[in-house]
Amino acid sequence: MTHDASALPLIAGGAATTPRRALPILPPLALYIHIPWCVRKCPYCDFNSHTASPVLPEEEYVDALLADLDQDLHAVYGRELSSIFFGGGTPSLFSAEALGRLLEGVEQRIRFASDIEITLEANPGTFEQEKFVAYRALGINRLSIGIQSFQEEKLKALGRIHNGDEAVRAAGMARQAGFDNFNLDLMHGLPDQSLDDALSDLRQAIALKPTHLSWYQLTLEPNTVFWNQPPALPEDDTLWDIQEAGQALLAEHGYAQYEVSAYAQPGRPARHNLNYWSFGDFIGIGAGAHGKLSHPDGRIVRTWKTRLPKDYLNPAKHFQAGEKALTNDELPFEFLMNALRLTEGVESRLYSERTGLPLESLAAGRREAEQSGLLRVEPSRLAATERGQLFLNDLLQTFLS
Repeated sequence: MTHDASALPLIAGGAATTPRRALPILPPLALYIHIPWCVRKCPYCDFNSHTASPVLPEEEYVDALLADLDQDLHAVYGRELSSIFFGGGTPSLFSAEALGRLLEGVEQRIRFASDIEITLEANPGTFEQEKFVAYRALGINRLSIGIQSFQEEKLKALGRIHNGDEAVRAAGMARQAGFDNFNLDLMHGLPDQSLDDALSDLRQAIALKPTHLSWYQLTLEPNTVFWNQPPALPEDDTLWDIQEAGQALLAEHGYAQYEVSAYAQPGRPARHNLNYWSFGDFIGIGAGAHGKLSHPDGRIVRTWKTRLPKDYLNPAKHFQAGEKALTNDELPFEFLMNALRLTEGVESRLYSERTGLPLESLAAGRREAEQSGLLRVEPSRLAATERGQLFLNDLLQTFLS
């Protein structure tokens, strides 16, 4: 969908004096679907997830998701979906029948791109071969499997419901079910983890030949069990050794780092996540889901949905809990905190295309970041240096001063 920006009014925002133009090209559109139930809440998890009852309200929740989507349709009329991501929670707790009815309902409402990427998050403890064959038949063409570790003591410390053998079998089941594109989620910096422990996990993951690896450090987040009862985590020197050795091992086996914690075989980055990081648009449906939508007149609006499943399923309550239109003051940081996570950053022109603000509005912060060695001196791109990737918060602060 294109518009003649010169024919549309300038938009003022916040306290900034820089005018914002209407968006000449709307960004790609994705859909995030949140399924909030898990078999058990992990002690490190700060996501909106809740322990599942013996019988999940699948039918009622699918009905609610489609009704939620209906209320967002006016903002995306005429656009098509480039990707869908089922996140959680544990979406693989839902039956193929329920997900099939949901996908059919979504496609009736929004056109799918011919090469749409549809990802389902799954945990090894919920893997069943027949179920995953059925998922693949629905058009789900990518899995993200939450392994975290292959070592028994580490899995117990993390509160995971699977063991190492089940983690290995899950990857095999995915491939047998027809998934030639899948991610393994793996953590490092685990309680009492040594360099050898971390590299052993990484070698096991690589041996399973996933197309994508999310490899990230365990962090202690507020409102989690680990925050209130911190485990003994590795020293900073060990964490640094793990990071350096792990990145070298991944590169040696053909996994290119394209984001802070994302590594992919050639041509296999996660398109849905790339859309987030390049300030694309996404509808969020489901309990606690967040969305971000650009409008032709230049407004960029973030939304969030009712968090608790019981409230989300209550017909007397609204799906949407709130919304916020981003101001000119907020847009540079909002754009850059995503784009600068990418190893190669983004083309400079994307800033104006996605925000409606002229590139010159970044000039002062850009000069400071370049002089500090945090941002590449490369006019055609906005990209962090290696040092900038390590000190991303410092880099972003230069655009707030």
